[in-house]
Amino acid sequence: MARRKTLPKRDVEKDYPASQFVAKLRRLADCIEEGKRFRIQIAGERISVPPTARINLEHERGKSEEEVEFQLTWKLNE
Repeated sequence: MARRKTLPKRDVEKDYPASQFVAKLRRLADCIEEGKRFRIQIAGERISVPPTARINLEHERGKSEEEVEFQLTWKLNE
């Protein structure tokens, strides 16, 4: 069995214009509905999200800011 190379840790945030964000959300929604792998490039790295990824929403509120995150989480061997 081949071992997967160890990937470096990464924590990237990337801003997109609304039209690009909507297009990415539509592609993601289609993949989720169809049970397909979602592929996306973020800040120069290609990411492949398996159809088994856990999907959740997160809401955070601070004194001066609120945040909503759409999250997809999966094990690296999926």
